[in-house]
Amino acid sequence: MTGVVLKLSVRDLVPADLASCGWAGSGHHLAGVARQLDRVRLGEVDYLAVCSVADIPVAKGGIDYRVEEGAGILWQLAVHPALQSCGIGTLLVEAAELRIRKRGLRRAGLGVEESNPRARALYERLGYAAYDRRPDAWDEQAPDGSLRRHETMCTLMRKELPGPGRP
Repeated sequence: MTGVVLKLSVRDLVPADLASCGWAGSGHHLAGVARQLDRVRLGEVDYLAVCSVADIPVAKGGIDYRVEEGAGILWQLAVHPALQSCGIGTLLVEAAELRIRKRGLRRAGLGVEESNPRARALYERLGYAAYDRRPDAWDEQAPDGSLRRHETMCTLMRKELPGPGRP
């Protein structure tokens, strides 16, 4: 049996990448990501892209350093639907954890929708443990272009990260 090998790299997501990220969400969502990229310059967030050899993003995700003291909170994690279950989400989360550690922080956190057990299983496999739950909501764009409110319940998860010099 032969397989496909993907050569991937992780780098900062930049505004020019958003034109290639339609798989990650609607135009409304990508406009929100563009606003978050403005926060990168302020040092409040990091936003990462996992890219193919052609330097086109196949996964993206942010780390917000303003949500919880002493922690980086992962959010807006997404992998191209055609490439899910190929280890790309793991690569993205591990790269985010490295960024958090480089800032001298020892904890990562995230919220995962309770309707997404597949993502929760990934985070548990990577060492995240549930500690609470909370409702969340955001506007999402319908196929006709209108906005509607998406309301959900999220499980909050966290992971203690090793200190500097430790794997």
